[in-house]
Amino acid sequence: MVRLLGIDPGLRFTGWGVIDVEGNRLRHVENGVIATNSADSVPDRLKVLHDNLHMLIERLQPAEAAVEETYVNRNGAATLKLGYARGVALLAPALAGLSVAEYGALAVKKAVVGTGSADKKQVEMMVRRLLPGVEVIRADASDALAVAICHAHHRASARHIAAGVRMA
Repeated sequence: MVRLLGIDPGLRFTGWGVIDVEGNRLRHVENGVIATNSADSVPDRLKVLHDNLHMLIERLQPAEAAVEETYVNRNGAATLKLGYARGVALLAPALAGLSVAEYGALAVKKAVVGTGSADKKQVEMMVRRLLPGVEVIRADASDALAVAICHAHHRASARHIAAGVRMA
């Protein structure tokens, strides 16, 4: 069994989700959102993200982490701030000694829903189906669980390839 942490970075809300993976079985452990106060300075908000991710990693003891890649939008300042949050999301697990994988939104949607054009509601519905009984706090947490599920699928495929297993 391996425990995976998925992170959907954002400066206002950073979603996180933890799953246990055993073979092809997925089990929900916990999920949530780290919220920062937009009235605080960016450095203070980044510290809140780091400190909370650090506490989560200490408490839940994941073996690996996966972070969703940043998409570029028209607002350069917003993209830059999202990049700051993503940097913290990459750094916190790395400082804890975890390997950190990165996946684009299309790869996550494809791994969870089967198509890269899925919307947030479809992703959340499939997360609920793949992790029966999960109570998702908000869309950011659902997205983070989807990142963890994507990582579980990709790491299983990589292990099969490394072992020389032929997939049908």
